[in-house]
Amino acid sequence: MMQRWNRKRSHFQFAALVLLIFIGCSILYNESSIPRIHDDPHHVSQEQETAFTYIKPNLVSHSKDAPEFLDRFVRCNLTKEYSGKKIKWIDPKPKLGRRRESLERCDVFSGKWVFDNKSYPLYNESDCPYMSDQLACHKHGRSDLGYQYWRWQPHNCNLKRWNVTEMWEKLRGKRLMFVGDSLNRGQWISMVCLLQSVIPADKRSMSPNAPLTIFRAEEYNATVEFLWAPLLVDSNSDDPVNHRLSERIIRPDSVLKHSAKWEHADILVFNTYLWWRQGPVKLLWSNEENEVCEELDGLGAMEMAMGSWADWVASNVKSHKKQIFFVTMSPTHLWSREWERGSEGNCYNEKNPVDWDGYWGSGSDLPTMRMVERVLGKLGSKVTVLNVTQLSEYRKDGHPSIYRKFWETLSPEQLSKPTTYSDCIHWCLPGVPDVWNELLFHFL
Repeated sequence: MMQRWNRKRSHFQFAALVLLIFIGCSILYNESSIPRIHDDPHHVSQEQETAFTYIKPNLVSHSKDAPEFLDRFVRCNLTKEYSGKKIKWIDPKPKLGRRRESLERCDVFSGKWVFDNKSYPLYNESDCPYMSDQLACHKHGRSDLGYQYWRWQPHNCNLKRWNVTEMWEKLRGKRLMFVGDSLNRGQWISMVCLLQSVIPADKRSMSPNAPLTIFRAEEYNATVEFLWAPLLVDSNSDDPVNHRLSERIIRPDSVLKHSAKWEHADILVFNTYLWWRQGPVKLLWSNEENEVCEELDGLGAMEMAMGSWADWVASNVKSHKKQIFFVTMSPTHLWSREWERGSEGNCYNEKNPVDWDGYWGSGSDLPTMRMVERVLGKLGSKVTVLNVTQLSEYRKDGHPSIYRKFWETLSPEQLSKPTTYSDCIHWCLPGVPDVWNELLFHFL
């Protein structure tokens, strides 16, 4: 009897030991798993992962029933709910290194605006034959010129001083191309105005306005170009003039129409942001037949476009051969109550920058900035970020408001209603975009 009991007890002890080991391992496994999920807010479970269909972007093949590229005449015959497709872009595997701005001893994007009417402006509005009426604020009636005299001063160092001859030497034999929307076009015009004065009139030329517009300097065998691509991917809004459409349609999985024009440039400056804030976007996938579209909110659609763009960068850019820059969002100043409590205006009649450090208005969208940062972070040293958002946030005084011509000159009735008709999105020149180009010069 005692022997049988001892055998039973030994079996029981062994079973209990196995159970304790199993419980302990389970606890350790679960504890080690919890931080991984909680630390990564973008963690996707295996069950969630299988719910998505991942699309490889920038493939040449298209559905036989879909147009190769979109134009303003493309329509969605049918719109259905977003199916959950995602862009699967190349995630470069060895680490590409830290982005260049993180290697600087000083953060040139953190600073303040200093009034400097001795060194600025860097050119005169009337002396630039390529100035846009949309940005020529003095020409269109703005009498206070203080917006031209502000210099950006980083907190703990100095921004490299603009030197037009040195900039041309950097560009000798090269193509510098700005790619994006009208804000990027403003930066391009700023760059042309900064550069053109030292080139004799008979040694420079500007091509007619087109999707790709080119300023050429013969002496340096160099070009400064602008490619209209406001959404980066193929879209129905890619006509530089006729793009005021009732609905936005994009091919979220292809930048090929635009990359065919930008791929041979030596220095590329990209932006995109504002057009994604105009409501839902229609998605027409490359392999979709019969012009069947899906609909998605602007942030989700922009993330897809950024993924397709990033796939092109990761697949095609050798860091030592091309320089790629991405300009962060340009803020708007539509509501003066954000910087002056109780007021009901906008950027109209503003004459000075916001004077408190870290000001942030509703014209800059933090979720969008975080998404862009995630995408650019994966590209590492292939892309240099020009973080113009915070420094431009201070410049509520720098917009054209009613002092511009856009399509048609504003009528007297419109001029009398600045809260309705002011342009608080674009920037007067000379002005804020000149500083964006000084930052570009600093990093080249």
